[in-house]
Amino acid sequence: MTNSIHQAREALGQRLRDLRKDAGLTGRGLAVLAGWHSSKVSKIEYGRQTPSEEDIHAWCQHTGTGNQRADLIATVRNIEAMYVEWRRMLGTGTRRRQQASQTVEADTRLMRWYEPTLIPGLLHTAEYAEAVMRRVIAFYDIPDDLDAGVTARMERQQTLYRGDHRFHFIIAHQALLTTVGNDDVMIGQLDRLLAVMSLPRVAFGIIPPTAEYHVPANQFIMFDNRLVHVETISAELTISQPREIALYSRAFDELAKQAVVGEPARQLVTSALEQRRRG
Repeated sequence: MTNSIHQAREALGQRLRDLRKDAGLTGRGLAVLAGWHSSKVSKIEYGRQTPSEEDIHAWCQHTGTGNQRADLIATVRNIEAMYVEWRRMLGTGTRRRQQASQTVEADTRLMRWYEPTLIPGLLHTAEYAEAVMRRVIAFYDIPDDLDAGVTARMERQQTLYRGDHRFHFIIAHQALLTTVGNDDVMIGQLDRLLAVMSLPRVAFGIIPPTAEYHVPANQFIMFDNRLVHVETISAELTISQPREIALYSRAFDELAKQAVVGEPARQLVTSALEQRRRG
């Protein structure tokens, strides 16, 4: 769980603790009235547990603060939105996830994207996207809407050519080597990278395999300075706290300094492409 989620929980817990104390109730007393285990109040108040909407209803009922119920529930929903499990997000298949990304991307002037093992989604060929999504569908055991998901991902790429959007992609060298699909798929994808690198709105860098370790970094996408999306195995995190966004911005700047661009980057892609063709 990221710091922003924990801090949001703690802030909500402090607010609920104040309401309880203002009502003259002890933690145990509130638990008895609500029919909860005695430790539940403490867990909520110290940010170790996010209360459900039903919990908020009970809290407001027993503290006489019904006028604050709607605002507290909105806070709970915002915390839940920070952490969305893949199984829930992909419950109807991959297409809805692609459409949600398209909406956020359309509202972004500068997108900064770091990938350690795969090519960024906005740069996929249809064949590469199909191979990635096929693995996603199998791994998470979700409804198979492969064709619709791939079509939606390809539609997202229109943002590369429309409006006043700018893009800065940084990938680790490993992303050129990770086999997605087969050699034919990789040849097509690496060819696509060479074409994308010449787009005027795109800055593209590759971190060489022998680059020194500077910052802790996993996959992340920055949408201007307002949102960061981080993909984990179990969920996608949405980070909106300015202090955390500043950390990701600092990390991206450090990664960008290490990345090679222009002709040296093209040479790395060309080398990987030639290896695939020989293979």
